[in-house]
Amino acid sequence: MSAEEDFRQVGAELADLGVRISRMMGSPALKDQAGKVFASLWHDSAMVFRLVRDTAEHAAALELPGASLFDPSGQGREMKDWVVVPHSSAGQWTDLAEVALSRPR
Repeated sequence: MSAEEDFRQVGAELADLGVRISRMMGSPALKDQAGKVFASLWHDSAMVFRLVRDTAEHAAALELPGASLFDPSGQGREMKDWVVVPHSSAGQWTDLAEVALSRPR
């Protein structure tokens, strides 16, 4: 499947929790019941998750091959609570989305 298809699958798997697919910065995004974004598709090749720095899940996500802190500008201004996880780790996306959904915003 493509990254967008895998992203949509994650959204479908979390729909019973009130998650809906929307848009953020022009990209497909997952929003909670309050309308807050907690994950997004990035450049059609990765998902970005708000995992909250200094948590075990944040550290584990950064250990995945190709994962990194989210730097939407590409100029070294990382959003430290957000982790980019490449499509090669799509098998982890639903679990990471569930964690991101559970974190306070």
